[in-house]
Amino acid sequence: MLQDQDRIFTNLYGMKDRSLKGAQARGLWDNTGGILANGRDWIIQQVKDSGLRGRGGAGFPTGLKWSFMPKETDGRPSYLVINADESEPATCKDREIMRHDPHHLVEGALIASFAMGAHAAYIYIRGEYIREREALQTAINEAYDAGLIGDNACGSGWKFDLYLTHGAGAYICGEETALLESLEGKKGMPRMKPPFPAGAGLYGCPTTVNNVESISVVPTIIRRGAEWFSSFGRPNNVGTKLMALTGHVNTPCVFEEQMGLSVREIIEKHGGGVRGGWDNLKAIIPGGASCPVLPKDKLEDAIFDFDWMRANQSSFGTGCMIIMDQNTDVVKAVWRLAKFFKHESCGQCTPCREGTGWMSRVMDRLVTGEAEVEEIDMLLSVTKQVEGHTICALGDAAAWPIQGLVRHFRGEIEDRIKKQKTGRSASILMPKAS
Repeated sequence: MLQDQDRIFTNLYGMKDRSLKGAQARGLWDNTGGILANGRDWIIQQVKDSGLRGRGGAGFPTGLKWSFMPKETDGRPSYLVINADESEPATCKDREIMRHDPHHLVEGALIASFAMGAHAAYIYIRGEYIREREALQTAINEAYDAGLIGDNACGSGWKFDLYLTHGAGAYICGEETALLESLEGKKGMPRMKPPFPAGAGLYGCPTTVNNVESISVVPTIIRRGAEWFSSFGRPNNVGTKLMALTGHVNTPCVFEEQMGLSVREIIEKHGGGVRGGWDNLKAIIPGGASCPVLPKDKLEDAIFDFDWMRANQSSFGTGCMIIMDQNTDVVKAVWRLAKFFKHESCGQCTPCREGTGWMSRVMDRLVTGEAEVEEIDMLLSVTKQVEGHTICALGDAAAWPIQGLVRHFRGEIEDRIKKQKTGRSASILMPKAS
């Protein structure tokens, strides 16, 4: 378990001063100019050595992503874009940074932008985050007034400007290229790749898009050392991470913890246990609504990190877990997610535009039991035709919860269909084993 002295976000719950003065008292903005004086390559190497993987859901190595940016300019400016859209249902970790510890993000933006040769960074914040925007803009203004960013950031001679842009509340704008389109004033629709943003991103210029938490942890990693950060967790799954528990736990919360702990440890320590006890657990969705559901029998020895979840046909995602107890109608829960993804599809790709609607309509029938048993496999087949066949990952996000439902809870779906047809549950219809 993570000790208090190893926590990066020491004002996560807003109990201390979030102003510049308070942030400096907690160690931020300490010799930032000296960090920049070590040079771009040194900073990128430190981030690579730390093993930091993107905290927005995909888990791509952050330092490697930064290294894709051009070393020499061809006349075009470079940009850092920070994804503060946080529209994944059940995910609410980044908002705590922005409203309670915003200087982590502001300082991180300066260091990351310098490392990538960007004189400007844009923070694209979710439309519904009003108070978070106010807190973040105040922090940006404080940094400008103190000379920490601006024409001579931290006395380093580096010119750096930081802009905050408010989105309109569209889930699809959490996808990095749709975010860039929206930032340019266009409709938020994903771009075909290649070209990737590092080659042609914002305004056709080299751009890196990073999650809020990915950028916010950088100053502490550099001050405390790459080895310190990589000492937590398992190989390839290192560091500390903001996580969240929501649903049927006794104390829903957002918290910072080291990677590599078990699902049960995290629920028991931070969530106060499952409502009604561990044996009352039915399933979890590990990291936001797009991750395939995992039933209790898969969770006895489950490790809460990227690689374990991938190996067990789910995803760590944002690290924000939804816990469901035995009273949960898991078919109805996934039906609700199917409705959400249908609503949020931008409609650009035929498999997603038509597939999300088709899947949602079949889920309408499954949730009431009015479907045929054969439709379960037909639905699974359609998810495979949507998955991997779209410009962005929204098609995958719509398909995965349904795949997880069929994989682990097919019996519940069949039981509902048979009960609707006969008025009796399938468990009554099935002969008992002798």
